[in-house]
Amino acid sequence: MGFFNKIKEAFKKTKASFDNKLMSIMSHGELDDDFFDELTDILISSDLGIECSEEIVERLRVEAKKTKLRNQEDVKQALRDIMQDILEENEALEIEYPLVLMIVGVNGVGKTTTIGKLANYYKSKGKSVLLVAGDTFRAAASEQLAIWASKNNVKIIRNDEGADPASVVYDGISSAKAKGTDVVIIDTAGRLHNKANLMEELKKVSKVVTNNWPEVCYQKLLVLDATTGQNALSQVEYFDEAIGLDGLIVTKLDGTAKGGVILGIAQEYSTPVVFIGTGEKIDDIDEFDAKEFVEAII
Repeated sequence: MGFFNKIKEAFKKTKASFDNKLMSIMSHGELDDDFFDELTDILISSDLGIECSEEIVERLRVEAKKTKLRNQEDVKQALRDIMQDILEENEALEIEYPLVLMIVGVNGVGKTTTIGKLANYYKSKGKSVLLVAGDTFRAAASEQLAIWASKNNVKIIRNDEGADPASVVYDGISSAKAKGTDVVIIDTAGRLHNKANLMEELKKVSKVVTNNWPEVCYQKLLVLDATTGQNALSQVEYFDEAIGLDGLIVTKLDGTAKGGVILGIAQEYSTPVVFIGTGEKIDDIDEFDAKEFVEAII
């Protein structure tokens, strides 16, 4: 099942609900102030956030003045175009090889599982992959990553629990450089985004990469759980401030109606969504496609 079908299935109820609400507020047939106010409320309830919802509605007002929007489908298409524009305003990542991905995020977002899926994704493209167990704080973290390494038949660099994460990452970077590895994926401890000492640890790990492999394509990706809704925005802010995020991976879209938060993040931050997780299987990760995403939710 491809990206569009997975997302379409995940948001089937969300899309049906939006259609019904839009039909209701268009029943009087005029795009007046009441219509735009009610549409704003609908978008906010779809978890787009207040600022993003207001911006979309304002853009729709302008479009409605320029173009006669005659029916519900015209309005929906105009909304799709506006939402796609918002998502595509953030520049896509330029990926080159060799590639180092540092994966960060708070506890419970599915970070380790996402790394396993990414390993499979890059292997399917014919790339050699190395996993680096930089989470040395959580018991059994490296063991879980080792299971994913085994499933994907890729190598892993790990150390004992409590070891210095920066040291483990240094070993991983050194190994990848010596062996000509295409993709290095670094796991990091799931951390509360308001814990300053743990954020400092992330900065230290990041410097190991930039200092010891300055020419590599290095991307820092934040994993977000879509079910957290608007709480995801504060995570983007904190992690971006600490290490300078390059992109986002949004997980658990198969189990939520809160995918609208992706638009809220795109409107407020310049960090693009790179991948989305749509299930528990090893291949349930896809490159994000703005057009298909918008068509699935509206």
